[in-house]
Amino acid sequence: MYELFAHTADLGIRVQAATLGDLMADAARGLFTVIAGDLAQIDAVEERPFALPGTDPTWLLHDWMSELLAVFEIERLLLCEFTVTVDDTGLRATARGERFDPSRHTLAHEIKAVTQHLLDVRHGPAGWEAEFIVDI
Repeated sequence: MYELFAHTADLGIRVQAATLGDLMADAARGLFTVIAGDLAQIDAVEERPFALPGTDPTWLLHDWMSELLAVFEIERLLLCEFTVTVDDTGLRATARGERFDPSRHTLAHEIKAVTQHLLDVRHGPAGWEAEFIVDI
């Protein structure tokens, strides 16, 4: 589960999940919801693997979101489905989506960057929680 919240000239994403992998997958869905609005407009026809090293969940989230944003900006790849595992060596993921087609897709926001401001990942009794801010 993820939710968006307003933050000055930026936009925040708050995520909750039972596992760290699910948290990272939900954060990715939240990021692309900010970019594209409705993820239902994206067909999962192209698959992309990802592998990011790291052990700190907070910085792993930042690096994962930044990597996804870079893929969108450079390749115009809109992603909508994510399978993510996290272990003691880092994050491995498979993402599915398709190339941006202005005749079929609408974009909701331009994200300039994933910021470090209020960046937080924590594990509690109810599972994993995270917050991060994107500069729009």
